[in-house]
Amino acid sequence: MASAPKRFKAAAGSGSGGKGSADPLSAFLAWCGRAGVELSPKVRLSREGAVAGYGLLAAEELEAGEVLFTIPRTALLSQHTTSIHTLLQEAQESLQSQSGWVPLLLALLHEYTASSSQWQPYFSLWQDFRSLDHPMFWPEEERTRLLQGTGIPEAVDKDLANIHLEYSSIILPFMESHPDVFDPKLHTLELYKELVAFVMAYSFQEPLEEEDEDEKGPNPPMMVPVADILNHVANHNANLEYSPHCLRMVTTQPVGKGQEIFNTYGQMANWQLLHMYGFAEPYPGNTHDTADIQMVTVRAAALRPFQVLGPRLVFCLLFALLCSPPAPVGLQLCCLQTGASSEAQQQLVSEQWDFLCQLEMVGEEGAFVLGWDEVLTEEELSVTLKVLCMSEEEFKEYKEQDGWEDDSEEEENSTLSNEALSRLKTPCKKLLYDSVLLTLESYRSDLKAEQDLLNNKEAYEKLSRREQQALHVRYGQKRILHQLLELVR
Repeated sequence: MASAPKRFKAAAGSGSGGKGSADPLSAFLAWCGRAGVELSPKVRLSREGAVAGYGLLAAEELEAGEVLFTIPRTALLSQHTTSIHTLLQEAQESLQSQSGWVPLLLALLHEYTASSSQWQPYFSLWQDFRSLDHPMFWPEEERTRLLQGTGIPEAVDKDLANIHLEYSSIILPFMESHPDVFDPKLHTLELYKELVAFVMAYSFQEPLEEEDEDEKGPNPPMMVPVADILNHVANHNANLEYSPHCLRMVTTQPVGKGQEIFNTYGQMANWQLLHMYGFAEPYPGNTHDTADIQMVTVRAAALRPFQVLGPRLVFCLLFALLCSPPAPVGLQLCCLQTGASSEAQQQLVSEQWDFLCQLEMVGEEGAFVLGWDEVLTEEELSVTLKVLCMSEEEFKEYKEQDGWEDDSEEEENSTLSNEALSRLKTPCKKLLYDSVLLTLESYRSDLKAEQDLLNNKEAYEKLSRREQQALHVRYGQKRILHQLLELVR
């Protein structure tokens, strides 16, 4: 029979506890007790035995389906529970942003710096946010050197641009209109950036009900004390469940005594984990890892043969015209005809690409996403390969049908498991193969170099933490890309 849950209890004389508390975990546990958080006696929070930072460990053996802790919604930190919720509610129209995070970030700016905030024991677990090692905090040179080709530098550039824009256009005007609550000298851009990383790494977004998915945008993020202490692995053993009055962490499989209990942050690829949480899972742990082929890379691969041919044809024609005695007229005409054919092919690819854009299958900043077992953007990649490999006549007929085809053919063409990839038509295989090669060229090192480094324990341990995390991201992506090369070879 499962033991009854208990309230967190404060140690004698612990006081309220805050960022300056000598024992932040005790202060936090005392706060949890006052907030009504209930913890199973079968688990404990600890730094010892956790893979990173604090973690939740099994003090006894656990079965699947056991409730580990229960958090009342009143203990969640959000735009609705902050002490400035009225201000945020009144200004909600002016606080709209692309991220949707501004109200929570304003709440955090206030609560983190207000000594009287009821949330200080919660923040005591993070003496400051410098321990967050998201790539946004890396020097640009280091980010480029370690992560080129992974997609992270481009994602960070967008993040930083959005952070600066939100702070200058929304946060600063709001703070200036409430000088009794905010001080731009204290609530700086740098602190705002750190809090963005904090929200990235530790916040939760409650899933929408199925009937609301098409009508509403995503729920705003919120901080969930205790739940945000659990670390993540793809093969997790616990899951957060939502109900109207509380949230519960529940085991999804048996857990042995002394083992760490892991939550899931979602089906995240390593590049997403490093970008948003500051870590990556070593190969082969992350079964959700992916690799991207930029959509424009497939277009470049389709154009490449004709672009390479162009300069050669110019040289050939000049040679045919200038050589003495002059080259036969037949050779001169052949060069001209081949050049015209090359231009026609480039024009055809350009028209095919524009049509794919109209169908919303591709975009200048889009990517085709490859998983270990299948293409996750299967319809987009299937249609793109088919269209870019069409002859002029086939493309003309396809356009006249506005890209429609009978259901059976569409279903067959849009399913791209690994088995289906190996059965693609030869021109599609060739285009995909060339696209993968172009993608691999974007990295600064090859797969063998990464493999050798991972196999050399002494050399690996000499790497900095950032170098190790970046290596796991690059290696996983390259393994997926090389697997695809073998499938379409």
